[in-house]
Amino acid sequence: MTERANLKAEMQERILATTDRLFYEQGIRAVGVDTVAAEAGISKRTLYNYYPSKDELITAYLSRRFKPVPLTDAPSAQQILGNFDRLERSFSNGRFRGCPFVNAVAELKEPDHAANKIAIAFKDERRAWFRELLRRLGVADPDCLAMQLMLLVDGAIAAAVVRGDPKVARAAREAAATLLSAAGVDSAAGRPALAGRTRQDAGRKPRRSSGN
Repeated sequence: MTERANLKAEMQERILATTDRLFYEQGIRAVGVDTVAAEAGISKRTLYNYYPSKDELITAYLSRRFKPVPLTDAPSAQQILGNFDRLERSFSNGRFRGCPFVNAVAELKEPDHAANKIAIAFKDERRAWFRELLRRLGVADPDCLAMQLMLLVDGAIAAAVVRGDPKVARAAREAAATLLSAAGVDSAAGRPALAGRTRQDAGRKPRRSSGN
C-alpha cells in the first residue's frame, strides 16, 4: 500500500471512529456533520471529500459495526449460551446504549434508507449463526428456534436499556437453556439429550415436526 493510500485509510478510520462514538452515544439525528468534523479535528470540506453526505456517513458507521460472529469448534450449546454471557458483559461496560442497528432504524424512520438494509442483514446474520449451531445439534426445527433465540437477544437488549440492569442477560440465558432443553438438547453438555440416541442415530437427519 502506498503512503497516500495509507494516509487515506488512516483518515477514514479517524472519521469513522469519531462518528461511531458520537452517533452511538448521542444519536444519529442529534449529531451533525459539523460536530463530526470538529471532533475529528478536520474541516467540513475534508469530511465531505471522504463522505459526500450524512447518509453515506451513516451507512459507513453501521457497516463498520457489522462484524460477523465466527463459528468455532466449541460445543454448539456452549456457543449459544455464551452469546448471552457476552451480552451481559456488554451491558456492564458502562457504555451500552442499545443495539446500534435498531437505534438507527428507530431514529431515521426511513424504510428505504440503506441503514435499514444493513440492520436487516445484521439480524439475519445473527439468526443464521444460531441456526447453524442448532443444525449441528440436530434439533427438529433450527430455523424456528433460531428466531426464538434472536427474540430473547433483542428482548434482553431492550430490557437492559430500559432498566439499566445487566443481569437481564442472565434471565435471557436461562430462557435460552430452557428452549434448548425443550428441543432435546443437553445445554450443559452441548449435545442432544434424547434417551437411547446411538451414534448411528446422531448421524441421521432430524425428523421435522408436523407443526401441530
